[in-house]
Amino acid sequence: MATVQVVLRKKKNAQNLYPVTIRITKDRKTSFISTGQYIDIKFWDVQNRRVKKSHPNASRLNLLILKKLAQANDKLLDSEITEDYISASQVSESVKGKDKIDFFSLADLDLENLKSAEKHSQYLTQKGRVRKFKKFVGKDVLPFKEITIFLLKNFESYILNQEKRKPRTAINYMILIRKIYNLAISEGLAEHSNYPFGKGKIQIRIPESDKVGLSIEEVKMLENASDLTVAQQNAINVWLTSFYFAGIRVSDVLQLRKSDFKDGRLLYRMNKNQKVVSLKVPEKAKTILELYKEPTLGNNDLIFTYLRGTNFSDAKELLTRIKTSTRTLNRRLELVAKQLKIDKKLSMHIARHSFGNISGDKIPIQMLQKLYRHSSITTTIAYQSSFMKKDTDDALDKVINF
Repeated sequence: MATVQVVLRKKKNAQNLYPVTIRITKDRKTSFISTGQYIDIKFWDVQNRRVKKSHPNASRLNLLILKKLAQANDKLLDSEITEDYISASQVSESVKGKDKIDFFSLADLDLENLKSAEKHSQYLTQKGRVRKFKKFVGKDVLPFKEITIFLLKNFESYILNQEKRKPRTAINYMILIRKIYNLAISEGLAEHSNYPFGKGKIQIRIPESDKVGLSIEEVKMLENASDLTVAQQNAINVWLTSFYFAGIRVSDVLQLRKSDFKDGRLLYRMNKNQKVVSLKVPEKAKTILELYKEPTLGNNDLIFTYLRGTNFSDAKELLTRIKTSTRTLNRRLELVAKQLKIDKKLSMHIARHSFGNISGDKIPIQMLQKLYRHSSITTTIAYQSSFMKKDTDDALDKVINF
């Protein structure tokens, strides 16, 4: 007696989403068929074994589930009619063969998962990269076995030489293609023997980035700047707030609320990785924050005005407003840099680099790890290596100063 059921396997992915699968049990042996779909557990109807209507793609997902169930049941029924023995794994392989998913189909499914998880920034970035790869390939269906070393090297050359993009951008495309290919292998949709990545094939090496931060003298120029417009001064205040708090990200600075400050400390949850941060409020930061203490400012109101009026429950709207505000701040900072004759590109992002540049070799790496809120000290060492120059400078002097 064989049973075919749709189940949500308790094996979540990096986005904390669970795979929707078809479970086939026969002769006490079990095999699974992947639908290629992952959902939040809150959207799974355990009793009815289906995706809840509250999921934005419930209808499409449930149709896909019914299709897979029908294919598995048809295969079992055929074997009973012909009286041919068939195992659970044979049913699984037969159904997979009927509905083979190509690279772009699986990439679209992964995009839907990101969208459902409200990872809008990742979704938009990945969507653009998939579209660019599809345009280069020149077709809508790309079997995994056709993703060869030759194809990927040509695509890399296209990004670098025709698109005139940086090596890191080309690497990001390769990372995405590898991610989708790995997913296909894990789901039994592609053969590892055709895998184009690894030793002797396409190897992904992250190039070192050139991190440039302001010096102490340049930060002082920002602190003492005069004859600026109100908009430019506000941009400097946002930049300095980020710098004074060890380079917290612009998305976090713009979302600071009055309630985040208690007993002389900043207490907030980082937007990027949800880590809780507790930092002393330096006197310089306190001076800036005092400028924005409006009499009518409620405890839950934003300190800076850029995101006021945003629907924070709409992740897509929030992301759009943050990006728009960041572009506006960066344009104003560029004008300030020009006026002050700072010959470095001044943007919100280099507030973090500037903190790293000035801290240099002065602070133990373990303390910098805490200030940067890095999960691994290896990340801190890699990040800070661009700014720690004293040892190499001393070594150079010892050799050439004779």
